[in-house]
Amino acid sequence: MKPSHEIVNVALSGNSYDIVIGDGLIEQCADIIKDKSRDKKFLLITDENVAQHVLPKFQNHLLNNDIRLEIFTLPAGEKAKSWANLEKICEWLIEKGAERNDHIIALGGGVVGDITGFAAHIIKRGCNFIQIPTTLLAQVDSSVGGKTAINSKGGKNLVGAFHQPSLVLIDPMILDSLPPREIAAGFAEVVKYGLIQDEDFFNWCDANVEKFFAGDSPTRIHAIKTSVTAKADIVAADEEERSGVRALLNLGHTFGHALEAEAGFGDTLLHGEGVAMGMILAFRYSESQGLCPAFQADKIASLLAKAQLPTRLIDCPISCDGATLVGHMMHDKKMSAGNLPFLLARGIGQTFLANDVDINSVKQFLDTLIAEEKSL
Repeated sequence: MKPSHEIVNVALSGNSYDIVIGDGLIEQCADIIKDKSRDKKFLLITDENVAQHVLPKFQNHLLNNDIRLEIFTLPAGEKAKSWANLEKICEWLIEKGAERNDHIIALGGGVVGDITGFAAHIIKRGCNFIQIPTTLLAQVDSSVGGKTAINSKGGKNLVGAFHQPSLVLIDPMILDSLPPREIAAGFAEVVKYGLIQDEDFFNWCDANVEKFFAGDSPTRIHAIKTSVTAKADIVAADEEERSGVRALLNLGHTFGHALEAEAGFGDTLLHGEGVAMGMILAFRYSESQGLCPAFQADKIASLLAKAQLPTRLIDCPISCDGATLVGHMMHDKKMSAGNLPFLLARGIGQTFLANDVDINSVKQFLDTLIAEEKSL
């Protein structure tokens, strides 16, 4: 590996792997992955957008190093993460002779990584896979930690498994091909790590947001490395979300997934946009319950607004009441014995898991907030 590459290790018992971060990595990775190929061939899954903008450079680099690809292309978008496409991928992998020691490559955003990882988990009772995330959201969040899933009629990510990748390759230069809205959606997940347990990093994000969106390479690499290091530490402490530590990574997701569900799980409201709004709601609810000092949510909203992310419910492309959003929450996969845990906060960098939240108080809070926003 080149000295310029940053390495973060995810230290799991018996299943550790490296996250390699470096500008131009997509065209430099043959030496890193070649020992993971069988007969100098990889099976790769991507989507239509990535196949057009990123795949050619990656494929040409591998061909120049005598490595071939078999390619399966999904439609772009959240709706591709379906039962029907999972079946198609599995049948394709079987047809191509996938073996348990193979390393299937996921080249794409969170949708591609999630469905590929799940397919790798169930094919031949478990194949290896490599994550090469091509969106900021996937680079700092979904490509790391081994959560794989598809969506169902009941909600987002309700069918899945833990299946860790064998390697994650992150090339920040890929972000230059993304529209600003996609980068903003990923930036919400970057900010999340500051809100969870690192106020200094939150303040760094606030001070460097303009440089980040201007494409400054050192700024982006620092943001990505800090984010994946934080996630790697949390995953190592609680790989399968049993002790409650890993649940901290769900900050903003309970509210956010409800917003996504109401918007139809598509491009109307991107996942990162839902998480951004969800984090603000988690802090506003915490303030309303006297758990968190006043104006913390306003400080978060101010930063996220600089990234052109939604900061008010009326900014989201939905029209509903608290009961509707709470109804979506009741399908959340974190439900246990009829109780829904919430990630709340005592302040920026002081997130905690609350298992005693009165769901009716959440409904009332949302109704009050919606009415207040409409009156402004």
